[in-house]
Amino acid sequence: MDYADARKRMVDGQLRPNRVTDPRVLDAMRDLPREDFLPAAVQARAYADEDVPLPGGRTMVAPMAIARLAQFAAVRPGDRALVVCAGTGYGAAVLGRCGARVTAIEPNAGLVAIAGRALAANLPAGAVRIEPGRPTEGFAGGAPYDVILIEGEIPEIPAAIAEQLAEGGRLVTVLGDGRHCGVAVLARRIGGAVSVAPAFDCATAALPEFQPAPGFVF
Repeated sequence: MDYADARKRMVDGQLRPNRVTDPRVLDAMRDLPREDFLPAAVQARAYADEDVPLPGGRTMVAPMAIARLAQFAAVRPGDRALVVCAGTGYGAAVLGRCGARVTAIEPNAGLVAIAGRALAANLPAGAVRIEPGRPTEGFAGGAPYDVILIEGEIPEIPAAIAEQLAEGGRLVTVLGDGRHCGVAVLARRIGGAVSVAPAFDCATAALPEFQPAPGFVF
């Protein structure tokens, strides 16, 4: 498979027609070999217009969705960014290529191993730092952040993560009830308060780490 040609087709056929116009996002996704961020068994699906399954019930978010989320995040060079549930590191790499200094939280050791190799091969040393931790708690040690990306669908934005946004900071994620019909949102901290606004419809997989524990039904 000609992955370089597939990357070009992804940008021209999936991203540009879907209102992805930020040249930094387009350049990042044209240059980054998405296949490097996937297990060998599913690398051929790297540029499909769909989520790609990963171990542990996780997915790599579809190209159009991650591109639009990154665009709404409006990364500025030097921004401090947090990526929650970073998976194999592709979303973190896109933000890093856009100029952010990225901290990535990922609890799955197998995904971290893939991310470590892919990031080392495609970004300067130190551009993305991977940290362990509980995703629902973010990473307070690096706060406040100018940008937070929660990479998947969640039922609500945890207060602990929202509190880690800097004044003027932007948080992007997908809100939904696990039925694959979510809405991407842009949250901003202005005057100390965080407001959330819908950005676009986005069907992506729910993050298991954020789902409520099942309860008893009588």
